[in-house]
Amino acid sequence: MKRFTHIDEDGGGSRMVDVTGKGATVREAVARGVLLMKPDTVRVIEEGAVLKGDVFGVAKIAGIMGAKRTSDLIPMCHPLELTGIEITFESDSAKGQITIDAAVKTVGRTGVEMEAMTAVTVAALAVYDMCKSADREIVIADVRLMKKSGGKSGTFMRDE
Repeated sequence: MKRFTHIDEDGGGSRMVDVTGKGATVREAVARGVLLMKPDTVRVIEEGAVLKGDVFGVAKIAGIMGAKRTSDLIPMCHPLELTGIEITFESDSAKGQITIDAAVKTVGRTGVEMEAMTAVTVAALAVYDMCKSADREIVIADVRLMKKSGGKSGTFMRDE
């Protein structure tokens, strides 16, 4: 069984992983999440008719800010200098679904998986916030790592 890296040697406490001896490499991660909602809600978002404003524009900024603040939210995450963040949305009004992808990059000693997943989650929360008055049944689902590259552990690609 693999050892959890955020548990100390005694097995009883949490710790921040020491990355001092690691070399800096290009690190990339892509995360995805899905919002499930009423088809009419997706249509209103697509038409830009949400009274609070541009849902995708606000959610993109929120996701970027979330990625940049990940170490403030997740206790064992290292503060990272992020070199790129891309957030995209794909809507399907027939299914009542919006898919959010976040791609995050850095050159550093530790990966950006948490930053990518935080970006997706915060972007999804922003969509919920902007649309909750019209649809309180919105569900944020399936936030997951799709791929990551760089570092000692190499490349991971989710098989879907």
